[in-house]
Amino acid sequence: MKRLFDIPLKQLKDYPKKDMFVSKVKGNWEAISTQDFMSQVNDYSRALHSFGITPNDKVAIISNNRVEWNLLDIAILQIGAIVIPVYPNISTKDYIYILNDAEVKLCFVGTEELYEKINEIKPQILSLEKLYCFDQSEKYPHYSEMLLHKDKVEQRQIEELKANVRTEFLATIIYTSGTTGNPKGVMLSHSNIISNVLGCEERIPADNKSRVLTFLPVCHIYERTLHYLYMYLGCSIYFVESMDTIGDNIREIKPHVFTAVPRLIEKVYDKIIAKGEELKGIKKILFFWAVKIAEQYDVKGKSFFYRLKLKIASKLIFSKWREALGGEVKAIASGSAALQARLARIFLAAGIPVLEGYGLTETSPVVSVNCLKKGIMIGTVGPLLNNVKVKIASDGEILVKGPNVMMGYHKQEELTKEVLEPDGWFHTGDIGEIIEEKFLKITDRKKEIFKTSGGKFIIPQAMENKFKESRFIEQVMIIGENQKFPAALIVPNFAFVKDWAKRKGLDFSTLTNREISLKENVEQRIMEEVELFNKEYGHWEQIKKIKLLPAEFTIEENDLTPTLKLKRKIILEKNKHLVNEIYSS
Repeated sequence: MKRLFDIPLKQLKDYPKKDMFVSKVKGNWEAISTQDFMSQVNDYSRALHSFGITPNDKVAIISNNRVEWNLLDIAILQIGAIVIPVYPNISTKDYIYILNDAEVKLCFVGTEELYEKINEIKPQILSLEKLYCFDQSEKYPHYSEMLLHKDKVEQRQIEELKANVRTEFLATIIYTSGTTGNPKGVMLSHSNIISNVLGCEERIPADNKSRVLTFLPVCHIYERTLHYLYMYLGCSIYFVESMDTIGDNIREIKPHVFTAVPRLIEKVYDKIIAKGEELKGIKKILFFWAVKIAEQYDVKGKSFFYRLKLKIASKLIFSKWREALGGEVKAIASGSAALQARLARIFLAAGIPVLEGYGLTETSPVVSVNCLKKGIMIGTVGPLLNNVKVKIASDGEILVKGPNVMMGYHKQEELTKEVLEPDGWFHTGDIGEIIEEKFLKITDRKKEIFKTSGGKFIIPQAMENKFKESRFIEQVMIIGENQKFPAALIVPNFAFVKDWAKRKGLDFSTLTNREISLKENVEQRIMEEVELFNKEYGHWEQIKKIKLLPAEFTIEENDLTPTLKLKRKIILEKNKHLVNEIYSS
């Protein structure tokens, strides 16, 4: 298996499935078999080639997760062309930059809305010849129209093109969102991604009988590599209808594995706790007793008495948590950002292993991951993949070397030289350490660590994760670069704040989130939470002041990258009046 398009062929040979991909259509789950998938892939390869797509041409896909994405991905790769995956929720400015930088010749979009958006800027993208839509529309060309021309190309020609694709050839350019400036085009070869698929094989508890759920963007290398891995293992891949229906879909599908980001796991936990708050009497007491037991969980084992209590908690309480996730989950793979150690502990105790891993687009992406076979250490991102090496530089930066490390940044040779040494070591920009000679621990982003005016270093991400353990705090950003002290911009958990107010005899039910955020007693109560966590930090690290924000940080408002990382400079600029208030006194 040397090229990415060999993966579904391997499934066809070893584990031909009736339900390779499964989507919900008009209320019913509909499957496509491996045989039909490959037949359609070949048809689209022929159609693409008849259109004039040749090796090294660039084809963009801008869509949410759906089987058409995977079909076109393999069809494009088969003829030696290069896939340009693009998020369906970025700015017009970024669309223009990416499509021009990649010199995209053909573009597929998921919806009519996206078609209109890209069609409007098409005159500014000189290389773009044609645009197709996945959704059926009377106004716009459907992607199946391409098939009208497939008979101009014989399958024999496709096989010849496939034979000419070598494993070291460029397969895809993935534009990283970045927190400032234009996106960078990360160039990954077939062998980069395949090495990661093979390296992850033993880390995910799935096989050819497994059902897996997909909802994270497949245009991101994290979910995309896992799609290849699922295909390689022979899993059945189910597409979530939408983020609004994810709970229902999980209960219907009963997945064995799915991927998530910490933000989603936090929201799942908040919903579970909210349900617990609604209980009465002994049921409520038992619920929070079980949570307290889970908070004390240790992977290395505890006393017989603790294990007995955990068994009781599992039977009475955690069994219901597992049922809410379909009852058959073997693991949730978590990546993209740091997971709260407390949540990892609680879910492990509940029999829902959250396997936290680490990687970057530039590393295809996985560098390390906790797993049931190789070991789990809470608070770390697990052992390295067998084919990946890591060393820690003198300043604490994590350097990575292996077959998964990118070819470089597209058209940016100088930028590539800044991060990729001649001997293959890649500078991640993350700070970390190796624990017990085995487990990688991430402490922060090198560029996000800042100094106060007193010259003291502040590591914001680790602190932010700690503060989010409070049920009053939904999101938080630590600030204070070149200032006298660190402070925090906090988005309250407004639902919990309303419950708290009700218990205190206050009526917040008719207030807006903005009105709640301006309440002095709310700010005081959240500051009490902050002061509790402050005890765990040195005096120079402690948060001295806070300001409450009325709305969550979101991708749509340009506060977060598509992988849910804080765009710190943008958030600071939006809230500079609050920052000025904090430091003006």
